[in-house]
Amino acid sequence: MINKGQFRVRKRTQKDYTLAFKLQVVEEVENGQLSQDAAQRKYGIQGNATILIWLRKHGRLDWTPKPNIMGKKLSPNKKIAELEKKIRRLEAEKTILNMAIDIADETHNTDIRKKYLSLLLSEPKPQQANEQQDITPLEP
Repeated sequence: MINKGQFRVRKRTQKDYTLAFKLQVVEEVENGQLSQDAAQRKYGIQGNATILIWLRKHGRLDWTPKPNIMGKKLSPNKKIAELEKKIRRLEAEKTILNMAIDIADETHNTDIRKKYLSLLLSEPKPQQANEQQDITPLEP
C-alpha cells in the first residue's frame, strides 16, 4: 500500500552512453571492424536503431536513408509518364545543343556537323590501306 506523497519507483531500462563510447562504436562500425548488429550484441546496446542514430549524428560517412529505386515497381501508367517526361527533357536538350552548334558554325565559320559515315563510305579502299601502313605502332 502506497501512502500519500510516496511514489512507486520504476527501474529505468534506458541506458545513457558517454560520448567517448558512442564515438568508439561509430568508429568500429565505419572502419568495418563490426557490423551494427555485432556492435549491438558486443556492447549490450539496447535499441535496434541506437547505433544508426549515432552513425548519423557522429559518423563521418553518409548514413541517411536512400530511396530504393531498384526494388521499386512502378505501375505501367507511372512508368509511361516517367518515360514521356524523359523524352521531353531529352528533346529539349537536343534542341539546345543543335542551336549551340548552329551558333558556333556561324561565329567561327566552321562546319561542325560533318557526316563522317558518308565520308568514310565514299573514300576508296586502297587509300585506307595506305593510311594504315603509314601508322607505326608505338614501341614500349
